[in-house]
Amino acid sequence: MTSEVSPKDRFVTVYGRKPVLEALADYDLRVDKVIVAEGLRGGAIAEIEEAAADRAVKVQRASAHRVKVLAGNGRHDQGVVADVVARKMRPLADALADYATAPRTILLLDGLTTPANVGMILRTATASGIGGIVVPHRGVAGLDPLVIKASAGVAFHAPVLRSRTAAEAAEMLTEAGYPLYALDAGSEHSLYNTDFGDRAVFVLGSETAGLSTEVEERIAQPLSIPMANEVESLNVASAAAVLCFELRRRSLS
Repeated sequence: MTSEVSPKDRFVTVYGRKPVLEALADYDLRVDKVIVAEGLRGGAIAEIEEAAADRAVKVQRASAHRVKVLAGNGRHDQGVVADVVARKMRPLADALADYATAPRTILLLDGLTTPANVGMILRTATASGIGGIVVPHRGVAGLDPLVIKASAGVAFHAPVLRSRTAAEAAEMLTEAGYPLYALDAGSEHSLYNTDFGDRAVFVLGSETAGLSTEVEERIAQPLSIPMANEVESLNVASAAAVLCFELRRRSLS
């Protein structure tokens, strides 16, 4: 049984005049609709409406307050948002519904609030062939223009899996039989020497706060990346890159 899919599990909402225009100019993307604040006029708005018309994308008008709510960002929406279809994005529950087709390797983001880190992780994970990246709706930077820019546009095509929280995702994944691993510089278990079995989840936590308590309780084993020259740790996006391409190396060997 699959979950009811909400718009947040189907679309990446882009806000701001330039990002919306860029999305309309990219014919590899499917733009579902554009929403413009009532009473907003000017050259940039006319350009957006013309670009939308060229692609037969519907343009709707809504109150300025509604546009801010849809953007989830009250300062930078500039009165314009667009819903872009993310073809590979789906609820985590749907991805786990059929064991035979469920992803074998999954990243779970827990408390990562820096858009640059989230964007770079999406790009790295997609490039390395990770089966799914759980980006919870709460507690993690949203899939906004800053994340999209940091991912160099890959966020639109990444295999993003949605859940309400990281704790909810961790519970669903352990119940589905996935062991959870977390990167921990102090662990005696090296990333390079650990057998992960047929399926595994790798949790990436906040560099400052670490993992949330609910998620940490479900970790089967912490893993370390061996360091040289007394360097203690890596930025979370850099550590994710090491992890992802170690998994890629194993899959090709």
